[in-house]
Amino acid sequence: MELIQILILSSLSLLISVRFLLTRSKRKLNLPPSPAISLPFIGHLHLLKPPIHRTFLSLSKSIGIAPIFHLRLGNRLVYVISSRPMAEECFTENDVVLADRPKFILSKHVGYDATHLLSASYGDHWRNLRRIAAIEIFSTQRLNSSLFIRKDEIQRLISRLSRDSLHGFVEVEMKTLLTNLASNNVMRMVAGKRYYGEDSDEAKVVRQLVSEVVTSAGAGNPADYLSVLRWLTNYEKRIKNLGNRFDAFLQRIVDEKRAEKEKGQTMIDHLLTLQETQPENHTDVIIKGLILTLVLAGTDTSAVTTEWAMSNLLNHPQVLKKARTEIDEKIGFDRLVDEPDIVNLPYLQNIVSETLRLYPAVPLLLPHMSSKDCRVAGYDIPRGTMVLTNVWAMHRDPELWEDPEMFKPERFEKEGEAEKLMPFGLGRRACPGAGLAQRLVSLVLATLIQCFEWERFGEELVDMTEENGVTLPKLVPLRTMCKARSIVGKLISCSS
Repeated sequence: MELIQILILSSLSLLISVRFLLTRSKRKLNLPPSPAISLPFIGHLHLLKPPIHRTFLSLSKSIGIAPIFHLRLGNRLVYVISSRPMAEECFTENDVVLADRPKFILSKHVGYDATHLLSASYGDHWRNLRRIAAIEIFSTQRLNSSLFIRKDEIQRLISRLSRDSLHGFVEVEMKTLLTNLASNNVMRMVAGKRYYGEDSDEAKVVRQLVSEVVTSAGAGNPADYLSVLRWLTNYEKRIKNLGNRFDAFLQRIVDEKRAEKEKGQTMIDHLLTLQETQPENHTDVIIKGLILTLVLAGTDTSAVTTEWAMSNLLNHPQVLKKARTEIDEKIGFDRLVDEPDIVNLPYLQNIVSETLRLYPAVPLLLPHMSSKDCRVAGYDIPRGTMVLTNVWAMHRDPELWEDPEMFKPERFEKEGEAEKLMPFGLGRRACPGAGLAQRLVSLVLATLIQCFEWERFGEELVDMTEENGVTLPKLVPLRTMCKARSIVGKLISCSS
């Protein structure tokens, strides 16, 4: 009996010692500052007010413009970084440790249990996806081979705009036109079909699916941080239904391509050919996940960026005039501007860079997660911490940029300025489609400048207010006055 008591006391003593050491270890963690008291159960969730990137900057300022701070969002520890040097430390020195992704409800039910390229955990599976994407989708050879699609979609846009504007200015709504162009460009690369601007039932289904996913994405959904909300709201049920509908659509276009007797040159065609010899690396789920990645990452982002660029040009007509002069002098009046010409249009490139600086398509980038303990700027980052990068705030940092709130493409004439941009992220998980996005935005913008005169409605500036969303859309879609230049008819006929 005495021996039993000794063993019990020894065990209790050991448990207390272990708990003390663990508690002491936790107390020793050097966490970055926090902007407010964390409430029981919900933590700092009550502070998340859209647009989140602006809220995060305000929270940073509330504690002395902290370049890094932490939040407790339900059961998650979240670090928010607003400093370019700290971001570089995260995604260079700690790139492997921070290459993981947190699991969200959307990535689980729409993203094939977080196995597609955007949300897959860092490891062999992700490396296989990245390799396939780099070779079969985003390589220079593949991008060059799909140039005819970009040019055809742009020519369709020019024809539509010029139809009613050859004899004077007409009102146009740009958001829909630019979204249709970017979306059709991706869908034709993927499946060889146009879905936007079409009135078929299938086209309507596709547009609805993509719209639902985009509006449901982002790191600010409370149900991702409080499990009880999965039961109290219908969010997860709605996302499950969305995932089933999206999968049915993706499987249908894969099966249609598989049934074709002659293989084409689309992305699905190439992947199905590889499936025959490497089935384990090119399953239907992997193919559908790659389609999903390209559709979600390559449509709304490009359209939004082009709309912001056009809005800025309308508010700064002297910039628009300078860009048109550059194009007229370098390209002339006998042909449409082409993709290889962009390298010879530095001012146009500066306009795109300045647009990406002020209005990065994904202002918080995609969230990262630490796979093990690490340190950044002297602060401890425990395993499982979610890291959000407020690139929108970095691009407006007065310590990095002169007149940071102003639209000044000329700033990029200074050597080294472009290297301070981070619209597509850094490190292993940087956006693999950056090259495609920049090609499309640059060519569309150059063509619109070359072919049309643009004016605002009256003297009032274009409203530059941001809408809530993961891709930084405009609150008020761009409406403008458009007039075809006298050379449009000639340019279209020469390019056809």
